[in-house]
Amino acid sequence: MAARFRDRADAGRRLAERLRYLVDEDVVVLGLPRGGVPVGFEVAAALEAPLDVIVVRKLGVPYQPELAIGAIGEDGVRVLNDEVVSIAGVGEAEVAALERSERAVLERLAMRFRDGRARAPVAGRTAVVVDDGIATGSTARAACQVARAHGAARVVLAVPVAPQTSLRELADVADEVVCLETPRLFFAVGQFYRDFSQTSDEEVVALLRQAATRVAAPPATAGTTDPPVRDEEVVLNSGTVRLAGHLRVPEFHSGLVIFAHGSGSGRYSPRNQSVAVALNEAGLGTLLFDLLTPDEEQVRARVFDIELLADRLGAVTEWLEAQPEAKGVRVGYFGASTGAGAALWAAAQPGLAIAAIVSRGGRPDLAGPRLAQVQSPTLLIVGGHDEAVLELNRRAQAQLHCPSRLAVVPGATHLFEEPGALEEVGRLAVDWFLCHLAPSAKPAS
Repeated sequence: MAARFRDRADAGRRLAERLRYLVDEDVVVLGLPRGGVPVGFEVAAALEAPLDVIVVRKLGVPYQPELAIGAIGEDGVRVLNDEVVSIAGVGEAEVAALERSERAVLERLAMRFRDGRARAPVAGRTAVVVDDGIATGSTARAACQVARAHGAARVVLAVPVAPQTSLRELADVADEVVCLETPRLFFAVGQFYRDFSQTSDEEVVALLRQAATRVAAPPATAGTTDPPVRDEEVVLNSGTVRLAGHLRVPEFHSGLVIFAHGSGSGRYSPRNQSVAVALNEAGLGTLLFDLLTPDEEQVRARVFDIELLADRLGAVTEWLEAQPEAKGVRVGYFGASTGAGAALWAAAQPGLAIAAIVSRGGRPDLAGPRLAQVQSPTLLIVGGHDEAVLELNRRAQAQLHCPSRLAVVPGATHLFEEPGALEEVGRLAVDWFLCHLAPSAKPAS
């Protein structure tokens, strides 16, 4: 069975199109952590609505934990199924003990995900509860009940995929249920995604932070002398193809970083978005764009055509350097996987003055004979447990004649999904780019 969605970001964009009719309502999008947050991020962007997590914990019968007697949410919210409580013979003391245990976990998760921000107000608003899919529907049910208990005037449950039977059973807790796909043969949510890799805590934190920054950004005021923050989708022409991208430039920026995604990934990669947020917060502009069109991503030969990817990266660089925001500032490359090979290949081309390169879990070896021609200071970041790629990076570094550093993140695997690993990538990238892109930095010799 062919996958319906490329990844969670793709599913979120499609779901957002179905929910466009809500654009004029007072909406708050509530993503179920962890997988529902990247889907909700796209929905919130399309509706120009705030994004938050809805953290719920189910309360299970002590001797049969899979049987839920209710759920709890933040701010003391507790929803019980009195019928199940009665049938299971669970007393109030047992319920209270269950709640105390689960509430400690809930509060720790909520604090972790929001990174110090307050919970988005729900009372009187349309709460759009989003997940990456529904199997049994028990968590979605709890989330809708908690959103209602928080005072939502209307609850809309929105998911990319779910079995029809589960959707029917959820009709009593949501005012409306929106689902893109209801396949007859349903075994697990992941079977309908080409990329269903685990969403890490760090990715949730980064997406929520980016969404909060987007909502909080003040509109441009007529007559102001300072240029506004540029934060918009852009279309870039490269030969006969049109490539989509997202450009974000802080008001006072000290450099611009172009992201070269790899292995079929694109501008919605949550890992690269996480790094981009860290760079933006450090005062660096970012351009995340798709090196390949959606059709090309299906062709493996295209994914590994480093020369093609590098040519397109060069065209995008020329486009960016023609923008007003690029005047007088240095440009760097951030490459991931095959995108790192493309970044090094492009940087070796005459006429491209790339001030610095950072590779995350990259394949610099794919730049082959061009490695010796790279003059841009290069940082290679690899997970300590990504042994095969680590060895490839060691060999590639030996061929570089430019200033370079190999940074190994202890305990991290190829996707840097381990706690703190992606944050360390962001920190390393920020330090490297600020060192080489800042106005006071000396040009690479």
